[in-house]
Amino acid sequence: MVKHETKEVTMNIQEKIASEFSLTDKHTENIISLLDEGNTIPFIARYRKEMTGNINDQVLRDLSDRLNYLRNLQKRKEEIAASITEQGKMTDEILSAIEQAATMTEAEDIYLPFKKKKKTRAGAAIEKGLQPLADSILAQKLTDLNAEAKKYLTQEVKTEKEALQGAMDIIAEICSDNAVTRKKLRNLFLRNGVISSSYARGKKDAEGAEVYETYAEYSESVATIKEHRVLALNRGENEGFLKVKIEVNEKLAVSIVSLPFLHSEGVCADFIKKAAEDSYSRLLQPSIEREVRSLLTEKANEASIHTFEENLRSLLLQPPVKNKVTLGWDPGYRTGCKICVVDGTGKVLDKTVVYPVPPHNRVEEAKAKIKKLMLEYGVELIAVGNGTASKESEIFVSDLLKEMNSPAEYMMVSEAGASVYSASELACEEFPDYDVTERSAVSIARRLQDPLAELIKINPKSIGVGQYQHDMDQKKLDEALDGVLESCVNSVGVDLNTASVSLLKYVAGLNSAIAKNIVAYREQNGRFISRRQLLKVSKLGEKAFTQCAGFLRIEGGENILDNTAVHPESYEKARKLLTLAGYTEKDVEQRRIGDFAEKIKSFGFDRAEKECELDKATMLDIIEELKKPGRDIRELTKKPKLRRDVLSLEDLKPGMEITGTVRNVVDFGAFVDIGVHQDGLLHISQIANKFVKKASDALKVGQIVDVRVLEVDVRKKRIALTMKKKA
Repeated sequence: MVKHETKEVTMNIQEKIASEFSLTDKHTENIISLLDEGNTIPFIARYRKEMTGNINDQVLRDLSDRLNYLRNLQKRKEEIAASITEQGKMTDEILSAIEQAATMTEAEDIYLPFKKKKKTRAGAAIEKGLQPLADSILAQKLTDLNAEAKKYLTQEVKTEKEALQGAMDIIAEICSDNAVTRKKLRNLFLRNGVISSSYARGKKDAEGAEVYETYAEYSESVATIKEHRVLALNRGENEGFLKVKIEVNEKLAVSIVSLPFLHSEGVCADFIKKAAEDSYSRLLQPSIEREVRSLLTEKANEASIHTFEENLRSLLLQPPVKNKVTLGWDPGYRTGCKICVVDGTGKVLDKTVVYPVPPHNRVEEAKAKIKKLMLEYGVELIAVGNGTASKESEIFVSDLLKEMNSPAEYMMVSEAGASVYSASELACEEFPDYDVTERSAVSIARRLQDPLAELIKINPKSIGVGQYQHDMDQKKLDEALDGVLESCVNSVGVDLNTASVSLLKYVAGLNSAIAKNIVAYREQNGRFISRRQLLKVSKLGEKAFTQCAGFLRIEGGENILDNTAVHPESYEKARKLLTLAGYTEKDVEQRRIGDFAEKIKSFGFDRAEKECELDKATMLDIIEELKKPGRDIRELTKKPKLRRDVLSLEDLKPGMEITGTVRNVVDFGAFVDIGVHQDGLLHISQIANKFVKKASDALKVGQIVDVRVLEVDVRKKRIALTMKKKA
């Protein structure tokens, strides 16, 4: 074996990325360069399609994460190789193993025998001079172990038994440090392991233990366990209610440990087998079980974070109910119901408090106040928060609309996170003279008008569309949710003249400081009339302008192109494209270019690309944008369901067909608001007649669905729903 004086770890990251994401070498190279140059993901996804092969922002985020992981892996491999080389122990075989390591875990396994350890039994034995005895036994040429052990007796090693025990400790650690063994055991646990749980000692009758009754006598294959059950077991264990373990065939596991070291029969082989048993039970089994539990948790976290991302995206991209005067209703018993009326842009017009629910029951007084507000401001919508006293409030609103014969409609709006926003520094700045509940009423109204603009102000973890979110890696969760916020804001676009700091800070290329500067500039100088004015904003330079400009809209500005997603860098090309079809920017403004695409098609897409110096993907984007300046992609989805009447839990009967709104999607199904205050459970097995692997594959938060009532338990307030078609 050749020893290396210097380390040379090689890994072609670009080639690996190209293979994993099915990209061409050129596109992969471009993407990596664009990311390294500091371009934002929304900008790359939208305005560099020709360089990336037209991949979307989510794939770009995954690629960016993978790129960072591989670069960190490469760095760690180099550190490991350098350390082993410095110890004078590097060989061709070790270098090759390091290069082939596909994960951090595999790389660390290779490094384990060379890593400086805390004091261990094997280390103590080595200090006593027993390494040669262990090596002799591993060579398997001895016939009398006691006779050999006698040679190593010293002041510290007084008997042959002590010498052999020391040798066994050394061999056990050698077995434990074997990278191939660890990998095989890890696979054994993952493929054939059984994870089980039971109540921890003395916890069966403890307060709160009933939550984990399902897991009191539970076992399942590690290979098939669902992610939400992993997180439930973890929580039960962390709270001290459950004892969780993973078991495998011990005989098979020990044979895996001993196999690499056995090449004969006899006393040495028997000794090695005993050392392997000790290695497995004392060192390997606890270590591998921890690793596998960690892998299961990581996988469960990733799945839950992905579900949270999808739920949040769907919630934020719910279609707005624009330009309607809205009354926000924050229900409450003792302190009354806080009322706020906002105009079509969300500006507060009036506020009051009414007491139509217990314990006050001042119904007539409340009716008079609400009628006055509705008539005075022409209220078209009522947004009722779904928290405390919401059922009584909904009944009151429904009855009032009937009594007034009003065309207005109402909708129950999730209050999740409203109290967090109301008590926040941002809410205090926005409404310094309002109390917390009054701010809540404003937030509830605005959530109906524009979910994205309002919910962006709240930490997404407070919005209530996650599962086991407090048990996850919070750093990873925050990064993922920030990515969703950024993606949603940039895919919709932002009105530069009305957007809050909370919205602007998620625009590509901007941050909180620049967002505040934009709002300050707007307040000092009036409305923006051109995107180029952004360059006058403090700390917003050319680089930031390039990243953000295409995502900011100006309605009624100097240039109609500023109210589209066409990037300023492409304005001249867009004008050339219009000219080819016989149109002008005035035609775009007056929406007179309905046949724009057909005219370019007649001219010839290839010719148009060449004439305008555009790639096809960008050209098609420009055509779509010019056809509908100021368009909102959220308007393409089904509008939220508004109501005029109310149902109660007692009204529900099995077989009843109802239209509902998906409120949350979890691993085992979805919760659907069917207008009875209590959400119904649509179990994953009831989503469709065919097999559904994941609920999120079939349903999205905010989706309008037709469901049928399966079962109603009034006492427990449980509703079972189905979307299956009748046989």
